[in-house]
Amino acid sequence: MWLGPEEVLVANALWVTERANPFFVLQRRRGHGKGGGLTGLLVGTLDVVLDSSARVAPYRILHQTQDSQVYWTVACGSSRKEITKHWEWLENNLLQTLSIFDNEEDITTFVKGKIHGIIAEENKNLQPQGDEDPGKFKEAELKMRKQFGMPEGEKLVNYYSCSFWKGRVPRQGWLYLTVNHLCFYSFLLGKEVSLVVQWVDVTRLEKNATLLFPESIRVDTRDQELFFSMFLNIGETFKLMEQLANLAMRQLLDSEGFLEDKALPRPIRPHKNISALKRDLDARAKNECYRATFRLPKDERLDGHTGCTLWTPFNKLHIPGQMFISNNYICFASKEEDACRLIIPLREVTIVEKADSSSVLPSPLSISTKSKMTFLFANLKDRDFLVQRISDFLQRTPSKQTGSSSAGGTKAGVSDPAPESLPTPQEASEPPASPSSPLSSPLSFSTREIPTTSQGLLKVFQKNSPMEDLGTKGAKEKMKEESWNIHFFEYGRGMCMYRTAKTRELVLKGIPESLRGELWLLFSGAWNEMVTHPGYYAELVEKSLGKYTLATEEIERDLHRSMPEHPAFQNELGIAALRRVLTAYAFRNPTIGYCQAMNIVTSVLLLYGSEEEAFWLLVALCERMLPDYYNTRVVGALVDQGIFEELTRDVLPRLSEKMQELGVISSISLSWFLTLFLSVMPFESAVVIVDCFFYEGIKVILQVALAVLDANMEQLLDCSDEGEAMTVLGRYLDNVVNKQSISPPIPHLHALLTSGDDPPVEVDIFDLLRVSYEKFSSLRADDIEQMRFKQRLKVIQSLEDTAKRSVVRAIPGDIGFSIEELEELYMVFKAKHLASQYWGGNRSAAIHRDPSLPYLEQYRIDASQFRELFASLTPWACGSHTPVLAGRMFRLLDQNKDSLINFKEFVTGMSGMYHGDLTEKLKALYKLHLPPALIPEEAESALEAAHYFTEDSSSEALLQEQQEGSGNEDTPERREEKGTSPPDYRHYLRIWAKEKEAQKETIKDLPKMNQEQFIELCKTLYNMFSEDPMEQDLYHAIATVASLLLRIGEVGKKFSALTTKKPRDGAHSGDHNSATEEDEPPTPKVHQDPTQECQPPAAGDRQAKASGDTHLGKALQDSHGIVEGGSGEGQGSPSLLLSDDETKDDMSMSSYSVVSTGSLQCEDLTEDTVLVGGEACSPTATSRTGGTVDTDWCISFEQILASILTESVLVNFFEKKVDIGLKIKDQKKVERQFSASSDHEPSGVLG
Repeated sequence: MWLGPEEVLVANALWVTERANPFFVLQRRRGHGKGGGLTGLLVGTLDVVLDSSARVAPYRILHQTQDSQVYWTVACGSSRKEITKHWEWLENNLLQTLSIFDNEEDITTFVKGKIHGIIAEENKNLQPQGDEDPGKFKEAELKMRKQFGMPEGEKLVNYYSCSFWKGRVPRQGWLYLTVNHLCFYSFLLGKEVSLVVQWVDVTRLEKNATLLFPESIRVDTRDQELFFSMFLNIGETFKLMEQLANLAMRQLLDSEGFLEDKALPRPIRPHKNISALKRDLDARAKNECYRATFRLPKDERLDGHTGCTLWTPFNKLHIPGQMFISNNYICFASKEEDACRLIIPLREVTIVEKADSSSVLPSPLSISTKSKMTFLFANLKDRDFLVQRISDFLQRTPSKQTGSSSAGGTKAGVSDPAPESLPTPQEASEPPASPSSPLSSPLSFSTREIPTTSQGLLKVFQKNSPMEDLGTKGAKEKMKEESWNIHFFEYGRGMCMYRTAKTRELVLKGIPESLRGELWLLFSGAWNEMVTHPGYYAELVEKSLGKYTLATEEIERDLHRSMPEHPAFQNELGIAALRRVLTAYAFRNPTIGYCQAMNIVTSVLLLYGSEEEAFWLLVALCERMLPDYYNTRVVGALVDQGIFEELTRDVLPRLSEKMQELGVISSISLSWFLTLFLSVMPFESAVVIVDCFFYEGIKVILQVALAVLDANMEQLLDCSDEGEAMTVLGRYLDNVVNKQSISPPIPHLHALLTSGDDPPVEVDIFDLLRVSYEKFSSLRADDIEQMRFKQRLKVIQSLEDTAKRSVVRAIPGDIGFSIEELEELYMVFKAKHLASQYWGGNRSAAIHRDPSLPYLEQYRIDASQFRELFASLTPWACGSHTPVLAGRMFRLLDQNKDSLINFKEFVTGMSGMYHGDLTEKLKALYKLHLPPALIPEEAESALEAAHYFTEDSSSEALLQEQQEGSGNEDTPERREEKGTSPPDYRHYLRIWAKEKEAQKETIKDLPKMNQEQFIELCKTLYNMFSEDPMEQDLYHAIATVASLLLRIGEVGKKFSALTTKKPRDGAHSGDHNSATEEDEPPTPKVHQDPTQECQPPAAGDRQAKASGDTHLGKALQDSHGIVEGGSGEGQGSPSLLLSDDETKDDMSMSSYSVVSTGSLQCEDLTEDTVLVGGEACSPTATSRTGGTVDTDWCISFEQILASILTESVLVNFFEKKVDIGLKIKDQKKVERQFSASSDHEPSGVLG
């Protein structure tokens, strides 16, 4: 690559000059190339240990003038080829021009200008990312690609100097972190260490310090443990490694390949030594943290943050903290965790102004909102820039564009009374400031007349008597409401409320029933999404109305199991509302669709909010607060269950051992997490936990779970089995009561089943919460995230192992590979699928993995990936012909014609080449040269073979298909009817039964091969033998066999013409044929030519051998020309083949087959055959047919098999055992280099 000219003072230290002219010098680094001795070793070590630019490029070109001592670098290269190209360009384009100049300074100025021009020209094409990565970083990326054989698509994120511990010896070197791999390279005094680990293979990643290793990073895969230490900044390195491993896990989980996030804000100038990718990943991490902290929608992007103070009117203080600005929000978080938190949506902002600075209040900024609140920030570093950014975002905020026609009139302010009805989506122009909108009518209709319940079902089904009639409970509820109203007055109401430790206290005391829906919407952030997407829910409901999917079927099944004890869900109104919300969500997010437990959570949300509110709360839960909980494999819940086990080990070590022994934790806690205790506790108590959950997040659920174990510790330690422990915990949870609840108690079904003889001890839910905060509140959100990462690695990798075992079990036993080999093959197959996602940008979308599919169908590969695997794993290496053979194998295996094959199909193909006897292997090879594997030039020739490649279907099914075929084609109506009727499951059961007893395909089932296909088969065999030690013997044998088969085919042609005329004359045709066979050995002259032409080229003639395909093609075609029969205008191939097929069971045909394959050494001769031979050689026949392929010629598999059996060298070749284990090892080594070769393959290699 060309480099911006830089001065070099000592040009010859550590470099050897290879070429020179008056203006330029080409140098090679010592230690590269041949020789080098001790100096070379030392230089190589220095290059690796020191971060010198030379460790990248072993070649460079310097510019110099005769009298100057200063040299200038103008280019560097990783290979001799690259640097020579640059050298030649300089010689051809600059040398003559430079000799014109008189002044040496002018020469140097001209060269520098020219090189800068070239660099600018090159960068013009790479503008988007090319000029973002600084030069030094690009060099490191170049070095990484060369060192580890990575393709262009593999992007380096960052690189660090560190030590890798090999045994007890640290090896100093460089750690390269790329998007998909962790790579390490070290070269010390001749000893080289090179490591490559895929992120998707990492099972454990942690930072630890032990006596043996100083502060180090540990990376585990399934088969090795790696330790890296001596980092300059271990924190930064570890954080980046975590991010990259997390991305890889995300890819395994839901197949989202890594995409550079174009929407991230980019700095104006690239940072020194930081790649654009590293910067984007940092921005992504900050974004995720920002959104999680303030519960903002998923598409929110953090623009920047700055230190400041916020004036809090409720305690008259300036609180120090950080202000965050994004496209739709201004947020504030105090340095002290609980002091204050604030979210100001820009849609609420009316005025942003700079107040006057004073010594008390330096550079203040005042922000006013529509709900008459004013926030005063001070101590802002770059206030003018900040105001400019905020005003830019304000201009883009949609609510600004709605005009002032509806300003303020319909909004619920701090002290304004709430409006009585909510406008329909079309009327509502400005979003309300707060979700406090009690509605009077039980049902409101959107513009499209879709019924949706517009208030919480509790209000509809619970006609509460006035509070006074409820006695102390009512008074308590009234006091709660009052304290919240005072809080709203002091701290504000709605989205812009100051959230402080006081807010948490009130939440812990329990939210009053009347405010629950409003506060859930605020604390979860669901309110923001609901306000910014008016009418979205109604649209979804309309879209999903009457649609039938797997999700809707599951929803229908679970509707009546959702809180059946609650009156709201004992009638159609509640059930219909629940159906609409769940179905709408399944349509919004098909990757989740519907998962059990969502029904229980949603039914509770519907009790306290309208349908639309319940929908947005469900969105907040599934997509932000409980990530990955409700996907097909409940990964999120398993991850949090892992955290729970880890916390139990830390805080309740005695109990943890016992629980592990009983195996209880995994079975009990999943339902606690998935339903937020709603399915295991009385409803009134669990709702209080949900209150805290919406305010604090998953931390509360973990705390309560630990408190429950702690409270039952003694009893659990006495348990003898899992059932007993579950009963203890079940009974305890059933008796957690909420004595303050004003709702009539709802019987808890679980409690009725587990009540024993003794009256159980009641536990107050508020006491349980208080204990959980007192004992276990040390948990912090960022610690939980850290633990989640660690557990996610573990959970996803164990799910992947389960998938591997399931797939391997699904492979039939007769496949021939051992379980270990199958597992190894599966890992290679999966790696190929994943590589397509991160390097194959243009691959079809069908390759993307759908985790809802059966395990076997989740990973599939396309033709080009199969070619790469085939080339490295096949025992039949055919040199340049290999891709053609791979293409045929792929078409043969791809039975459903979707251009993708799964693992089972892949293994079937591999097994055909590795296992079975000679006949089986030859049969596999034979099939590769018939349709559908072989693409015929004329489609008609595929007709006869079309039925034979559904390997698992019995001949009965084929017969049935043939009988029905013509009828079905004529009546498309029948097919349509069939499509719309419900599936006939018995039909599938029959198919499965047939698959189970899959009949072995016999030799007789194989169709015959025409001349064109036979030529292809011979071509493959020639290529296959080219690298074998017995090469010459094999060539000789195959030439003999090919020549023999050509003659057999000739005779068959003559014979078949006779049988079509005299089908009943079995005996005559049999005699005739046996005579033909017997006559062949004594007539060598007739066939001398083809045999010689089929001989391989002499060993010395390498060029001829290299073009084996064309040589062989010509040879065979010429031989066919000579052996061509006289019947030029015979019937076309398809009809002939069909007639062969139809008469296969005829006496005459079978006798023909038996004779032709079995009696090659008979001794009677007849004149008839000589005549056939003579006719074949007649000059007129030759001139008439030229080199064309004979369409009437055909040959059967039995004949090919019999002929090959006569040559022991061919038999040995096919019966030779090949160890696939070694090939898999080699494949793993080159896995990451695959695209280097596949990029340059011609597109038409499929053959």
